[in-house]
Amino acid sequence: MRMRALTTAVTLCAVASLATAAGTPPAARSVSAPAAQTARQPTDLPVLVDCFWHPHIRPADFMLACGDGNSRLASLRWSRWGTDSARAKGVNWVNDCKPYCAAGRFHAYPVTVRLDHPQPWKKRPQLSHYSRITLEYTDRRPERYAQTVSYPLWD
Repeated sequence: MRMRALTTAVTLCAVASLATAAGTPPAARSVSAPAAQTARQPTDLPVLVDCFWHPHIRPADFMLACGDGNSRLASLRWSRWGTDSARAKGVNWVNDCKPYCAAGRFHAYPVTVRLDHPQPWKKRPQLSHYSRITLEYTDRRPERYAQTVSYPLWD
């Protein structure tokens, strides 16, 4: 009986520790005062919203095809991130889906990325987000893609 009580107590402590660690958002964990102040400072710059509804400024990578991951931007080098637009150079990795997407191969295409049309973000109206992305292929491009393509971004 005593061993069972000890095992139960240890298990409950472990579960409580894991629940506390998992349930506490990173922003709520203790942070030094200057870092906390920096994190809370509002920005007038629009953000880029990712597939998980997280805001980013100048991300190095960005998933374009959230549903299946068959198109993503990588190695982004931002030359501009302003109140009305942003511009970067990088690589668009696109799956050729031949013979089907799960068996396809990813190919790299150099691109210039433009973000524009900032709008208030529905999830966090105090932030604006870029609502359109334009890719300009600077060399080769995927089959059936135009040299320049624009897509609306999620809100």
